[in-house]
Amino acid sequence: MPDRPRLPFYVIGHKNPDTDAICSAIGHAALLRATGEPDAIAARCGEVPQRTAWALECAGMEAPELITDVRATAGMICRREVVQAHLADTFLTAYRRMISSGVRCVPVADEDGHVHGILRYLDLLELLLPDQTEGLAVRTVHASISKIADTLHAESIGAPLPTDGLEEDLILLVGASSQETVEARLKSAAKGGNVGQYLVICGDRPIVQRYAIDHGARALLVTGDNSVEPALCELAVKKGVIILRCHHDTASCSTLIRCSRIVRHVMVSEFLSVGANEPVSRLRKRLAGLDQDLFPVTDQKDGKLIGVISKSDLVDPPRLRLALVDHNEYAQAVLGVEEAEVVEVIDHHRLAGDLVSREPIRYLNEPVGSTSTLVARKFLHRSLEPDPGVALCLCAGIVSDTLCLTGPTTTDLDREMLRWLSGIAGIDAEKFTEEFFAVGSLIATGTAQEILNADRKEFSEDGRKVSISQVEERGLHGFGARREEIEQALRELVAKNHYDLALIAITDVAGHHSMILAIGSPEIQAKLPFARLDETLFDAPGVVSRKKQIFPAVSDALQHAK
Repeated sequence: MPDRPRLPFYVIGHKNPDTDAICSAIGHAALLRATGEPDAIAARCGEVPQRTAWALECAGMEAPELITDVRATAGMICRREVVQAHLADTFLTAYRRMISSGVRCVPVADEDGHVHGILRYLDLLELLLPDQTEGLAVRTVHASISKIADTLHAESIGAPLPTDGLEEDLILLVGASSQETVEARLKSAAKGGNVGQYLVICGDRPIVQRYAIDHGARALLVTGDNSVEPALCELAVKKGVIILRCHHDTASCSTLIRCSRIVRHVMVSEFLSVGANEPVSRLRKRLAGLDQDLFPVTDQKDGKLIGVISKSDLVDPPRLRLALVDHNEYAQAVLGVEEAEVVEVIDHHRLAGDLVSREPIRYLNEPVGSTSTLVARKFLHRSLEPDPGVALCLCAGIVSDTLCLTGPTTTDLDREMLRWLSGIAGIDAEKFTEEFFAVGSLIATGTAQEILNADRKEFSEDGRKVSISQVEERGLHGFGARREEIEQALRELVAKNHYDLALIAITDVAGHHSMILAIGSPEIQAKLPFARLDETLFDAPGVVSRKKQIFPAVSDALQHAK
């Protein structure tokens, strides 16, 4: 069987990605491709924020591929080079194709690629065996004379072959008996009114040939490359009798005629096919109890065959490979991460403890201001220099997460890497930062849902679920007019996802000041260490970092709440 297609290797950040998540994915994918992983692809599992899009445009880079589910699907693992039969294939055609390919079961499709049945090796035997064992039925074959001619590689020298390819019931009469016996049988058939169904098979027997034509048989098959007198050919044309002439001997012809029957008569027409997008984990359960060995995989848009899978393919199916950047928690990861093969993690956040792997993986987690900083250092340690566009993306990741080296998470390594990358990208970091944060205000232009989900992370702490969103602005003047609708969206989020606490921080990156809206458990709200202005609003001067300031404050509140 042909090998399965190679599954993708994605470098991907967290849900609701921010600039660092997207830009570190771009940078690390470029590094992997340069160090022996040519299949590494930068991906994202959420929309591109407006500022990130601006940075990508400055870098001349396309947005990473949007991937919302990394579970292996039937379309990914199926065998694409499909051995198949067609509705009009004869036994011999299908048999030879299956034997040469070493398969025992194939889908049967029409010319447009739609599957109509499954053909098993044993089903083919029904085409060779008569339905009954007595009377004319044992000698009757339902077949197309044109297909018979094709199977035998026969020459047509009498009345024209039918062009419609329709099948008909043909009664085989092997003219190996005495001339008298053959004539008697043909006379009896003529008297019974079914001589027009007879296919007479003989070799070098001109008299038997004439009997067949004189009595109006449906066709005459002359075997062994024996000749037919021109006068008999002319008579056959007048009487409408088809004459086929082939090199096979009479015994072989009798078998090959049955081999010209069409497979659609014995294919299994009640079968299950699967959609290309169906996850393998779901298929394994659904197909386990079915008495079917081969499953066609079809395109869910047009229903056409794209491949096949068998039950054995589902025992230990291949998995997509992932390198996770800017997160290490399944709660924040792309859908289906548990079914993928995580081969590497690069992050600068706390350890969550729910990441598991079958084999040892590369794991890099350091307390720096940005994942892009760690990716840049990997380039430097390998004596490699990123392309200017990649370098600019990594600059964007650093300045966005560290507020251009002014945030509380900033380290000397962030400063060193930003200085190095700025030189490669040919930018002034401070000017770039000003332009970056000057790009459209989400508070001014975004919907409440966009504001809430542009940069949102979900956490599990002490058995409780928490959501923390952050929007970075140049000033807080636009927040007051949007507070009510943002708060309503936050309440809906809590109700939908059953969060114990959900909050959003509107952060003034220039003034290093945040306003925080928090919805959830009153006990947890009461323990938040920020200046409470009313039931849901908190003032947090000097607070700009979700990782270093907001999440630790929430974690502490969870521990001290009743």
